[in-house]
Amino acid sequence: MEEIPRPSAVDGVVRQIRSLIRERGMVVGDVLPSEAELAVMFESSRNTVREAFRTLKAYGVAESRQKVGAVLTDQHQIAMRDLFSFAMEISVDAFRDIQGYRRLTEMNLFDLLQDRLSEEIFAEMEAINLAIRSASSPEQASELDFQFHRTMVDAAGNRTLSETYGMLKPVIQRIMLSGKSQRQALESVASEHGEIVQALRARDRIAFVYHMDRHLNAGLEFIRDQSSSGTAGDSGKEDS
Repeated sequence: MEEIPRPSAVDGVVRQIRSLIRERGMVVGDVLPSEAELAVMFESSRNTVREAFRTLKAYGVAESRQKVGAVLTDQHQIAMRDLFSFAMEISVDAFRDIQGYRRLTEMNLFDLLQDRLSEEIFAEMEAINLAIRSASSPEQASELDFQFHRTMVDAAGNRTLSETYGMLKPVIQRIMLSGKSQRQALESVASEHGEIVQALRARDRIAFVYHMDRHLNAGLEFIRDQSSSGTAGDSGKEDS
């Protein structure tokens, strides 16, 4: 009979494989050592290593490929993005949920950003913002809008925050798409972005929070126009 690996032993090998990936600087597409090699390396049974591989595959961290072996992937992010994109409906409630998440993250980046912002990052944000004004389609404008905010999030230097924000790209971008067919809306977005950058340049926390709050609230009027479910009993501005 085959040995049945203990959960704690499997978890231990999973942790060791993750440490190995970090130590070797492995990236998506790299091939992991074979089961036999890892069993020797970690002084574990092949059955335990095999179960650890199954755990990694279940989380979309690795996949088996014929004649190659176990290859690192990023399927967990793709799966999460597909799930969010499939489940998302544009409505006032959805707008409030997503913008509420962004308030908890983006509006609280100020302290993290102060020691990390550079002229290079400012120049990148301003170049993206300039491109928004001349975007050829609503889709391109919303992609650029997301890039502007993602650049700011990434500048904070928190990898978990960046990955989470990236996973939410489908729903954030669908919110951003609203109103982008109107030239006036593009000008407003670019102007609001400019005020955010100006506040960051001035190291002005109050101005940054104020302009971020106005910016995150601005698209609600377009959501109301599109969603009949949000019209009843919903007056005034989005709660700040």
